[in-house]
Amino acid sequence: MLFKLALSGFKNKFKDYLVLLLGLVMSISIFYMFETLAMNDAFIKENSMISAVMFIFQVGSVLLAIITIAYCLYANSFLFSLRQKEFGMYMTLGAKKSKISLLMFIETVFIGLFSLIIGILIGIVLSRVVGDALMGQLDFESTSYQPFYLPSMLVTIIFFAILFLLSAGANLIQLSKVTVLELVHGESKAEHILIRKKNIVIQAVISLILLVIGYVSMIYIEKTQYIGIIVALVTITSGTYLFFATFLPLFVQKLREKQLRRSKKINSFTYAQLSFRIGHLSRVLATVAMLIALGMGAIAVGFAFKNNGPLMVEKQYPYDTQISAQTQEETHLLQQAGVDETADYHYKVTADKIYFNEAELKEQPPLVVQTNREQKESKQVRLTTPPRVEDTSWYAFMQGMIPPDVLDQQQITVLSGDAYQQMQADETVVTYTRLNDFMDNQDTLKKVEQLETDRHKGNPSYYSTSKYSTYDSYNSFASGTVFMGFFLGFAFLTMMASSLMFKILTGATSDIRRYDMLRKIGVRRELLVKSIYKEMFFIFLFPGIVGFIHVAIGMKMFSFLLMEPYYRFYIPVALFLVIYILYYFITVSLYKGIVLTKKRA
Repeated sequence: MLFKLALSGFKNKFKDYLVLLLGLVMSISIFYMFETLAMNDAFIKENSMISAVMFIFQVGSVLLAIITIAYCLYANSFLFSLRQKEFGMYMTLGAKKSKISLLMFIETVFIGLFSLIIGILIGIVLSRVVGDALMGQLDFESTSYQPFYLPSMLVTIIFFAILFLLSAGANLIQLSKVTVLELVHGESKAEHILIRKKNIVIQAVISLILLVIGYVSMIYIEKTQYIGIIVALVTITSGTYLFFATFLPLFVQKLREKQLRRSKKINSFTYAQLSFRIGHLSRVLATVAMLIALGMGAIAVGFAFKNNGPLMVEKQYPYDTQISAQTQEETHLLQQAGVDETADYHYKVTADKIYFNEAELKEQPPLVVQTNREQKESKQVRLTTPPRVEDTSWYAFMQGMIPPDVLDQQQITVLSGDAYQQMQADETVVTYTRLNDFMDNQDTLKKVEQLETDRHKGNPSYYSTSKYSTYDSYNSFASGTVFMGFFLGFAFLTMMASSLMFKILTGATSDIRRYDMLRKIGVRRELLVKSIYKEMFFIFLFPGIVGFIHVAIGMKMFSFLLMEPYYRFYIPVALFLVIYILYYFITVSLYKGIVLTKKRA
């Protein structure tokens, strides 16, 4: 009997459940995908670079798990409020709280099982698509990678099973604290605003202070380090909730008072609607603002790491290739790609010293990177001054020419042109080349890199420090951050949308009577539609602005990791705006379909 009631309740409220189930299913599917990519040992062993990327996905799983826990507890409290009147009627008819508790437990397990099955199926598809895309980015193929991976499936099932049990327990505790009367009349409670000027001013100041502390911690993260991250997390979260609890009700009340004085069309009704449910809206919108910050931030950070790759190698490596005893095949490949500049530098090695030709270095001033530590700036300059070993720029240039095993044992010495020519020792020539465009010639540089690797196969101490190998390694890591950022961002934004849409749509049923009354007294449907658009616009606007500010300042945290954390920042912002506006119109459409009756013929 209880199972039939639970199934019946799920069917009757399926449209309401669907909004939150979407967020839960996406969370499960992305969690499973992250775990599959992070735990597949055979996949990792086939490519040494993949291990760093797998670590990124494991971090993504942890972040997603933390947010999902908060989301599930939050969603279950709404599901409880959705069914509380029905539970109250059962108890009025004689049902015991223990039976209602069991009914809630069955419903939670059923919803969890349904979400897990759908989520894992979607996760398998995502694992295949993302795995193939990642291998394409890293330019390798795996014969052992399987999107259907049992260990990751077990981790996903265990984690979410525990989460659903915790959610069921939270609902049982909530049920034990309410009376039958509160259950029956729970949906009809109005959310009144009681604003005391003194209290709200104090709370508003505290919220601003908390936000400023959090922002300062993020801006100076290089000094605050791990403590700064914890401080920012606590202060920005608490500051955001307090900000919405103080400024939002006050702002809406002021707007309502202004419209009441003007009595312009039905704007007073619009703001009265906001005012009526502002108590819970402030908490929901604060949650939405944080999810927006996390979602947009995850996408922005992923794109920033990817976009900063070319900037990083261009500033660190003045030349595209630096090859000792360059072969004719390598020279031919580079010339075909389009050479902008090339220079040969010679050095001689004896038992205890390495000699450079001062005349050659003056004739062909090399490009080097000079760093101003005080201003934290790097720039490429020509070394036109006489070469001195103690000069860090010259020394760095010489280090780049000489194998590490040779450099560790010999002393560097600079000789005049004649003295260098008279020195009897083995000579090596290093060819430096700048191409017309580094990024457009990745295929050519890859071939040259492979030729160099094959040439030094017999040397166990050889490892490549070329511009291409550095960029290739960084690009592997950056590819992981892009995938993680995109899917984490998508998961957070889905949770954001489902939380906001659920809160709005669950209150829509009680609004039908008010809109029907306005229709009966002669208010045109067009005005009611305009009122809905305006009301939803304000609801979406506030968390969108606050979330964007959090991200815009939070990107400063990565200034010590990235050369330009805001490089092409407009891309993730534009992507978020498209998704957010889409959610806005979907919510308005669903809300209109509930509160506005169809036009009569």
